[in-house]
Amino acid sequence: MNAQQLVPLALPRGRPLRCELCGGPAQLRCGACRVTCYCDVDHQKADWVSIHEKICQLLIPIRTSFPFFNSEKERKHGMEQLLHRQKHLVDLTHKVAQKFVFEGKHEEAIPAALHSLRFSIDTCGPDSMELVPAYLILAEASTGLGHLTQAEEYLSQAQWIILKTSDCSNGIQSKLHRNLGLLYAAKGNFEESLYHLATDIYFASCAFGTHDISTSGGYFHMANVFFCQNKMDIADSLYTEVTDIWHAHFSRLIQVQSQTLTSPAEINILSEEVEISEEPLNEAQQAEASQVLDAILDIREQAPEQQPAKTASVIHALAMLHYLILDLPKAHDLGMKAFLITKQLPNQDASEAIHHLLKLIKSKPFYTK
Repeated sequence: MNAQQLVPLALPRGRPLRCELCGGPAQLRCGACRVTCYCDVDHQKADWVSIHEKICQLLIPIRTSFPFFNSEKERKHGMEQLLHRQKHLVDLTHKVAQKFVFEGKHEEAIPAALHSLRFSIDTCGPDSMELVPAYLILAEASTGLGHLTQAEEYLSQAQWIILKTSDCSNGIQSKLHRNLGLLYAAKGNFEESLYHLATDIYFASCAFGTHDISTSGGYFHMANVFFCQNKMDIADSLYTEVTDIWHAHFSRLIQVQSQTLTSPAEINILSEEVEISEEPLNEAQQAEASQVLDAILDIREQAPEQQPAKTASVIHALAMLHYLILDLPKAHDLGMKAFLITKQLPNQDASEAIHHLLKLIKSKPFYTK
């Protein structure tokens, strides 16, 4: 991270430079890109840790004045390139912010989400539906930090855009109500929280299906609310549902991964049972799965009445997650832990599936233990 102090007399008149994070008067700028300014070193460091390190050089062509174009064709091509770069930055900053939120790193998520919001405004205008995802991430990060008034402001902006849009997708409606559910839970208004989380699950189910990983977040947050209300039976059933959804998703991914290594003839035989179109886990999904399943495992292991089968299912799901992201030593440790638990159970179906996973882990050429 390189900082350069701004010299007021050297700055252009009529164009006051503002801090990238707070909008206050800028006192320094990034010495690498020279197009990003900050009010102090703390804000520069926060932006660097969150997103600036990843986009520093990408900002130069976007924030540098256009050269003189010799023709309308050149000008049009230059504008298309600029729009393409801006859309790339919207996507990149959104993914980084979402990953931080899933990891519980709310402070780090905010600068990346602010960049996503600004680039979305630049490309789509101030009232576009494209701004809503950035507002929702900012709201969730603010809720996580306990800045509830700020979260309400972001959610109000998102709601206002959605109300003015006739064709808002079920997926966006789901995310809006999930954030409202989290906000009301943070306020201690559990009944209102449950209403919005149930609405989240409804819209997510319409968009993705009732047993999709995109729907599982609603179940998880609803379970947390019931847990806070000491309604343990309901919370337990919802935690089980979340575990089952991720467990089934990982099982499909591993089956598809194994299927791609078989012969074409074998693929044709299996194609009716398994679709090869399953997308691999992206970084945000990895972070969400890890955060959710680790939390459920912690609850299972600390419960007064132990449920070995359910505990083993969570550990098995985590083992599959670490296998898919190629953290093989961790996958092996978790797999062995789940295997030892299931060996004590009357039903041995789970232990056979875990034993198969352990064989897959050991078959990897770069596995070392």
